[in-house]
Amino acid sequence: LFICSGTKAEPTPPETRPRRHKCGLSAPCPPKHLAFRLVSGAANVIGPKICLEDKILVSSVRNNVGRGLNIALVNGVTGELLATKNFDMWAGDVSDLLKFLRPLHEGTLVFVASFDDAATKMNDEARRLFEELGSSAVKELAFRDSWVFVGAKGIENKSPFEQRMKNSKNSNKYEGWPESLEMDGCIPLRPPLEA
Repeated sequence: LFICSGTKAEPTPPETRPRRHKCGLSAPCPPKHLAFRLVSGAANVIGPKICLEDKILVSSVRNNVGRGLNIALVNGVTGELLATKNFDMWAGDVSDLLKFLRPLHEGTLVFVASFDDAATKMNDEARRLFEELGSSAVKELAFRDSWVFVGAKGIENKSPFEQRMKNSKNSNKYEGWPESLEMDGCIPLRPPLEA
């Protein structure tokens, strides 16, 4: 006869489990704000990721990333995804990027995550367009720098949502590339324009 005595494992009470918020944020966003997380690519191996309101907009799993700039456009009033696109800034044509950015409507949110090289084909007009969206780091963006940025068409000041990690052989985490950048936060929705 075998008698087993033991204690039954009790599930962890819900109040002691860490609460999960949209896109993995540590706290919920206030009302009328969008939760986001951007992760730049790691070297030329691990692709970037763009999450908005707990939806993955851009990632390797979705098979919509590529070398260069990975961009998601979002309606700044409704939070609706308008488009995602990748621009190869090593061997591609910068005119494709310019055609994508020039016609943006007032209030369009622009989410950018770099992968491998975001700057080789970047020209003055492309840098100016990103500056108009609120970027302060794009003018310094260089070969293989890591860059994450959220801006908006019609922004009045510089965006608070931007990080750049310089490619430097003395401080690179990976051989030939800086480490991946990760940034998250809450972006206020714009009120609809008066008719």
